[in-house]
Amino acid sequence: MSGDESAGPAPAPTGPPAGPLEPWPETVRWQSISSDLIWVELLRLAAALVVVALGLGVGWGFSGHWMFGAALAVVLLLGALRVVAIVRAVRAWGYAEREDDLLVRHGLLVRRLSIVPYSRMQFVDVSAGPLERAFDLATVQLHTAAAASDARVPGLRPTEASRLRDRLTALGEDRAEGL
Repeated sequence: MSGDESAGPAPAPTGPPAGPLEPWPETVRWQSISSDLIWVELLRLAAALVVVALGLGVGWGFSGHWMFGAALAVVLLLGALRVVAIVRAVRAWGYAEREDDLLVRHGLLVRRLSIVPYSRMQFVDVSAGPLERAFDLATVQLHTAAAASDARVPGLRPTEASRLRDRLTALGEDRAEGL
């Protein structure tokens, strides 16, 4: 008998229960983003589809080759699928402000949860492109020392984006002083 067998039963694991990984904690009060972001994304998609479909349509008209028609049908089908994905993707975005960090969630097939400690933030950026401004939206972008950090919260009303920026900046300064 080896020494390991006489040591008794192994201690029970103390981690989370076994089962599917749920990256979006249910105990957090999530803030959703504006559903108007759906329209912004749909307009961007429509612009791209018009350019591609127009090119394929012109090619089909001049050559008469069936491949252009097949490609046009595929592009339109993929565009329709992308419409469904945009609606679901926008609804998947959320953020939560906690005591020491900000949580940002998004993704459909690959769910992503970014946790940004306030003490790690270097600066907070608010931006709004022409389409976003037309729908009264803005995006808050968090910048940290990590180059791979992609914590952004799109689809916020400008007043909420400014409030979040100011709060994150103040909390970042407070937490950085404590280091």
